[in-house]
Amino acid sequence: MAKLVECVPNFSLSKEKDPAGYQALVDVANSVPGCTLFDAQTDGNHNRSVFTMIGSPAAIEEVAFQLTKRASELIDMNKHKGEHSRMGATDVIPFIPTVDVTVQECVEMSKRLGQRIWDELKIPSFLYEDSATSPDRVNLANVRKGQFEGMPEKLLQPEWAPDFGERKIHPTAGITAIGARMPLVAFNVNLATSDVTIAKKIAKVIRASSGGFKCCKAMGFMLEDRGIAQVSMNMVNYEVTPLYVVYEMIRTLAERYGTYIVGSELVGLTPAKALLDCADFYLKLENFDCHNQVMEYHLIGE
Repeated sequence: MAKLVECVPNFSLSKEKDPAGYQALVDVANSVPGCTLFDAQTDGNHNRSVFTMIGSPAAIEEVAFQLTKRASELIDMNKHKGEHSRMGATDVIPFIPTVDVTVQECVEMSKRLGQRIWDELKIPSFLYEDSATSPDRVNLANVRKGQFEGMPEKLLQPEWAPDFGERKIHPTAGITAIGARMPLVAFNVNLATSDVTIAKKIAKVIRASSGGFKCCKAMGFMLEDRGIAQVSMNMVNYEVTPLYVVYEMIRTLAERYGTYIVGSELVGLTPAKALLDCADFYLKLENFDCHNQVMEYHLIGE
């Protein structure tokens, strides 16, 4: 069976604010043989785009470099504004083992890419998650803390030398996080309120770093174009903390603050089991076995 790797790079650019730049990145993602762009999502409020690509390890490694190069030509982080935390034009590049590929192979991919990006583009990078070179670099939020504006000062701290490159950011492209990780689910919940402090209070309760749910990263944002607040999450292990657990807690907390959930959204692709677990919970299915009872699993031979 052919080896396949998933890659989900995040860019500090959106179709809403820069349609030509967004299309240029899509064109690059579609230009490397052996790589398929499965999904491209963009958000004007966050001023961010998330691509989901799957392909052979060699093709994925090449397209990740080419996208980083093109993003550095298109994006000036000195001018970037958006709700989402960010530190670089290509903000983060995760490699995710998919078919017949180990986490360690993805770790090696991240190291080769980080070295090449520095050698050819002079953009420094941190290694994070399973590629991290120290415990304080595992969590992306910790790595990104300070964002683009605060990164020059951060890099001068003894413990925050880049894994690749010098102790200074690229003047316009910033710095990038590169790493290997297991699949995560980018899951957002929208609230019927324009009070962003409510979303921030809820995010603080549920995120792991504040004593909330394991494997949950959460922040509160304002969706300016809709006039509502959002709890934006990365569920880094949906089996440890399922989506329905955080959804129910957000619902309860929203009611506590006099509001309610108007909808939720997924950013990028998600493993089917993350949603099937929700169906199991809300339908109160008894003795449910997704691999034996879901038709599509039989069709694809899982």
